[in-house]
Amino acid sequence: MCGRVVDALGMPIDGKGPLESKHPRRVEIKAPGIVARQSVHEPLQTGIKAIDFFAPVMHGGKIGFIGGAGVGKSVLLTELIHNIAIYHKGISVFAGIGERIREGKELYDLLKFNKVLGNVALVLGQMNENASVRFRVGFAAVTLAEYFRDMGRDVLFFVDNVYRYVQAGNELSTQLNQIPSQDGYQATLDSEMASFQERI
Repeated sequence: MCGRVVDALGMPIDGKGPLESKHPRRVEIKAPGIVARQSVHEPLQTGIKAIDFFAPVMHGGKIGFIGGAGVGKSVLLTELIHNIAIYHKGISVFAGIGERIREGKELYDLLKFNKVLGNVALVLGQMNENASVRFRVGFAAVTLAEYFRDMGRDVLFFVDNVYRYVQAGNELSTQLNQIPSQDGYQATLDSEMASFQERI
């Protein structure tokens, strides 16, 4: 899977031929729920001094990059992938939910140019895809990240972006004629988001 681009069903979309699966896994599994967790206190050295000093990333923790278009989120992402691959011998998994086709291609080319594509698995459900496909991309990618984690590898997991996951769920809810919640989103939003977040 490393160096490859697949869709939510695990089918390659990079034109490099078929994939042979030796260890299939179910994409939709029950989230772990409430479990005893150790506190996260060990900083992960990203190699980006501004992040390591002002907003350290905790090993096993979660962070979010929030910003408008063109402010450098993709540059930070690529630099993090590079540093994790080179300095920590880790694997990165990228879930592109509702990405523009151009964005997915640019990310692929950037990773290839920086010679880190072999340490990254990309799962894309681009904006032209059906809502059901976009809704499953995050779960497919987190399943892949869990696989690498269970192999004992350090995994850097990216989701771009979570709001498009919510939008895909809303579109599905509308297509199924489900009664929306008070704010207009699907009534199942809380449980869907919790399930996804707990697996992360």
